[in-house]
Amino acid sequence: MKKKLEELNLLDDFLFGTLISHPVYGERFARILIKTILNRDVKILKVVPQMNYYGQDTDQHGARLDVYIEEEDGVIQGNVRLSSIYDIEPDQNGDKTSKEALPRRVRFYRSTIDVRNLQSGADYDRLKNVIIIMLLPYDPFGYDRIMYTVRNKCIEEPEMAYEDGALNLFIYTKGKIGTISQELKELLRYLESTTWNNAVSEPLREVQSMVDKVKYDKEVSISYMKSYERDWMMRNEGRTEGRTEECTESIQNFLSDLGAIPEKISKQIDSETDLDTLRRWLKLAAKSESIEEFIEKM
Repeated sequence: MKKKLEELNLLDDFLFGTLISHPVYGERFARILIKTILNRDVKILKVVPQMNYYGQDTDQHGARLDVYIEEEDGVIQGNVRLSSIYDIEPDQNGDKTSKEALPRRVRFYRSTIDVRNLQSGADYDRLKNVIIIMLLPYDPFGYDRIMYTVRNKCIEEPEMAYEDGALNLFIYTKGKIGTISQELKELLRYLESTTWNNAVSEPLREVQSMVDKVKYDKEVSISYMKSYERDWMMRNEGRTEGRTEECTESIQNFLSDLGAIPEKISKQIDSETDLDTLRRWLKLAAKSESIEEFIEKM
């Protein structure tokens, strides 16, 4: 059963992606994250929406980059002002298969960002640093560390300087080993349970105010229902057992977010056995702004 929008935490992909890509709040939220995680102030940055789906067919393995954060001022390195790109992603897929695939998924993210950010014919010294930060409520590698910092290095000479601009941070929100700042501890607790009670600092209270405004925005609510309908269809493509019941339940959940469902309509939905009809109603429920609109169009 899907969570209601108001129940989401910032480790939920939809809420995190919506907030960080928000035209009003996104840049400030990104700045707070970078400052707290990396202890670095970024003067000028922009949030770059991706919204590209790779392998979204059900018989392919794919990944999605919602947004990344591009630093526009950067630092001087040699004769070049070299800026950085930050891709910050929450991920709750802690099953065995997903954990094993995580390093390769991060590699895919990086290659996608690199290809899009080096103009044809440009020198390689113009390639921006890419810092990928994965926020995880599960331990990705099994060492109970709060933070796993991964860089490329030479196996034969591990002390040899090798700087390719690539940095991966895997942050385990429940980790016990490792020393981090109090601010980061508070942030990780807040990400797991995004409430006013856990907004214990001024930056987190600022974020919580943004979260409240986003959660009760009508356009965001409609977008959430559409995204859930899309994910449900992708997840259930090719399955045969239980699809009718799950589809019926999803329709009822969508409609309950809009108000009280008339008993006659609820019974009609529950008694429908044609999957194509239920799919059509599911899409309609996700797009409708009221119970009355759904009834009129069903």
